[in-house]
Amino acid sequence: MPIIKGLEWTFNTVYKEYDKWRPTYVKELYKDIFAYKDINPSSKVVEVGIGTGQATLPILETGCFLTAVEYGDKLSIYAKQKFASHRKFDVVNAKFEDFECEDNSVDLIYSASAFHWIPEEIGYAKAYNLLKSGGVFARFANHPYKDKSRPGMHEALQKVYDVYMPNSLDGEEYSEDNAKNRANIAKKYGFIDIDYKMYYRTRTFTSDEYILLLGTYSDHISIQEDKRKKFFAEIKNAIDELGGLITLYDSIDLALARKP
Repeated sequence: MPIIKGLEWTFNTVYKEYDKWRPTYVKELYKDIFAYKDINPSSKVVEVGIGTGQATLPILETGCFLTAVEYGDKLSIYAKQKFASHRKFDVVNAKFEDFECEDNSVDLIYSASAFHWIPEEIGYAKAYNLLKSGGVFARFANHPYKDKSRPGMHEALQKVYDVYMPNSLDGEEYSEDNAKNRANIAKKYGFIDIDYKMYYRTRTFTSDEYILLLGTYSDHISIQEDKRKKFFAEIKNAIDELGGLITLYDSIDLALARKP
């Protein structure tokens, strides 16, 4: 799905649904982060855009001090309650651009499917300044792609989208070139030792589950309610006519960069 700037607020309206239907991340991704940078109980970590914590628990389990920065006030409260048993965890309700933290004080800054909401020149520069020498910035994201296993599914959905959200399903599957190019952005802001990884998985949904997932996408949430109901009903019907299941093919990219 395309990213439309200015729709960050939408996630704050569906935080419970977001927590239930948005995916977590694969174990291999965290192993690669920890192989690149040791995180232990003395480490200071900042998560940018925690949402409802899809990427948080594996970091907390290292015993580190983790501060999450979250723009949505309801998301912030929800995440703080969700991980309340972790005494070294806190949430700051603010945009990362406005987050106050001492420069050269953080061991790891990471962001999962959230950093694209921050202007590049502000986000990368701020991450660089906050990190200690040797500190690491990790950015990762999930990129769902069309159902490649069910003939006619994409075409059926495309007909519905052409009416309600033209061109929304256009685009190619996320590639290693995409991942490499995105990882190399960090070079412009002084980072070194740039690396990237790719991971793949599939997720299968019933038509009802898929509609609930779509209801957590910013560009879908922003559609006027009556129109959105008709839109979702037609998507559900299209899936049901083709067997009632839909599979998404996920590509997850991880970008790693170190402050000299």
